[in-house]
Amino acid sequence: MTALKKYQKLECTGLWRSAPGEQRREVVVNFGEASLIMSDPRTEQALSHWSLPAVERLNPGERPALYAPGADSDETLEIEDGDMIAALDTVHEALVSTRPHPGRLRTTILAGASALILTLGIFWLPGALVDHTVAVVPPATRAEIGRLVLADMIRLTGKPCAEPLGRRAADRLARRLFGEERMRILVVRDGVRTPVYLPNRQILFGRTMVETAEEPEVLAGHALALQLHARQQDPLIPVLEHAGLTATFRLLTTGTLPSDAVQGYSAELLQRAAAPLSEQTLIARFEETAVAATPYAFELDPTGESVLDLIEADDLRRDSVRPVLTDEDWVSLQGICAD
Repeated sequence: MTALKKYQKLECTGLWRSAPGEQRREVVVNFGEASLIMSDPRTEQALSHWSLPAVERLNPGERPALYAPGADSDETLEIEDGDMIAALDTVHEALVSTRPHPGRLRTTILAGASALILTLGIFWLPGALVDHTVAVVPPATRAEIGRLVLADMIRLTGKPCAEPLGRRAADRLARRLFGEERMRILVVRDGVRTPVYLPNRQILFGRTMVETAEEPEVLAGHALALQLHARQQDPLIPVLEHAGLTATFRLLTTGTLPSDAVQGYSAELLQRAAAPLSEQTLIARFEETAVAATPYAFELDPTGESVLDLIEADDLRRDSVRPVLTDEDWVSLQGICAD
């Protein structure tokens, strides 16, 4: 549980009453690692701590939600915030479903405890929470997150270049490499030294690389390599790791990711070095798409020494290689930022 301390806590406002007949007062409610904390919004002084396993909802299905730190407690808390209500209800359901019942066999009690540990592991351990969320995010939500990341990237790079003939050539290159996978190849003027893969199947190139590449196969090689990286690790995983536990939990429970959760992610992505790919994996992908690997290999290492397997593989399949763009489309692509 100590791993959770580096993540921002879920927070909202609520109305807290210390005892029957007492005046309700507005408090800041923090969803901690193991407790619910009510604090004075002006002084930030903690007024009450409730153990999460003991929190009970007194009016299921009604709004505002009314909670107490136990059936015999005099304290109550009213909450309107949907994210906080969903978080409390989710934890409560997990605890209730695994709570042992009197009279059951020891094996049943142990099974309940195991289920509780498993449930809390899914919802509380950051890595497990991210993996579970990525697995259930629907395509429309993934596309929206991709748009948020691109918007954050545009703050650093400017909008993607959109000269019409260049845009058409970029689309043709994407179709040539990825077929019906609906990948997009984008080119920006500044800020991108090496290509990056954004969520929602977007590959971003910098203008300099596009304009100085000697052959379109150089760009094709980078695009294929980025696709392989995305297959090894879903590009949504580092986005949610950046967003943090609270935003990821909100995405899981409400289906939306706060727009500010991805702020600053693009700067991290532009500085991140991609993990190396095995040459055999690259060779197989180049063979599958009938793309020449040699231009990309010499782009990685002008001496050719460290990429000799890629170059030699090309020599063995020279007759099966097909161009990725016509000369006309290649010239158009190199001029995509001339708009």
